[in-house]
Amino acid sequence: MDNPGYIALSRLVAQNRATAVLAHNMANAETPGFRASRPVFADHLERQRQARTAPGGESLHFAQDRATWRDDSPGAVQTTGNPLDIAISGEGLFSVQTPRGERYTRAGRFSLGPEGTVVDAEGNALLDTGGNPLRVAPNDVRLTIRGDGTLLSENGEIGKIRVSRFAQPQRLVAEGDRLLAAGEGQAPEAIERPALVQGALEGSNVRPVVELTRLTAEMREFQFMAQFAEKEGERISGAVERILRKRG
Repeated sequence: MDNPGYIALSRLVAQNRATAVLAHNMANAETPGFRASRPVFADHLERQRQARTAPGGESLHFAQDRATWRDDSPGAVQTTGNPLDIAISGEGLFSVQTPRGERYTRAGRFSLGPEGTVVDAEGNALLDTGGNPLRVAPNDVRLTIRGDGTLLSENGEIGKIRVSRFAQPQRLVAEGDRLLAAGEGQAPEAIERPALVQGALEGSNVRPVVELTRLTAEMREFQFMAQFAEKEGERISGAVERILRKRG
């Protein structure tokens, strides 16, 4: 394979990754608190050496997959009426306790688990400002959540929900579709007065029509590069055949 083939291959790899990221976004269009991802590509420049090139053709441009960034714009908030559905209005992340340690999420769909523990959809305990799981007693029936995260019942205050921010949110590491890990060298900063909305749920920030349009465009680019690579392979095979016939 010569240089045009390698360049086409690098572009095919990039387009395949872009298509996979968009498909993942589409699959989570209804996932509460989900944040869409975007791939980041760049040119990898390499100078040709010991090659006779046309003017301006000294450099080769390969497509390089650099990173993936999250779109942190908020999703739409819908009223559910469930007293343990909580939306964050503004910045911040809930803290939950998982078998792998503390993790962070915008998915505010909670319920009561064993022994009255407030848990998320995966059974992870919601943490209070002291880092302990929030628990509701059997006689706590009417639950109220204030805007600052204070959880109360008719018997008084139960605890305060922990909401945190990070100095570099793009360094958070996604684990599945809802959870984020802090990443190396990052520590959460507590938000003293978060803006929580009880009985509401923040949806995904994925816009299906926009994602579908992007996905269609990326698939067309992939098909174009696949056709180019196929034609390049036919060109090389034809050249080899002609050389062999001349030598024969």
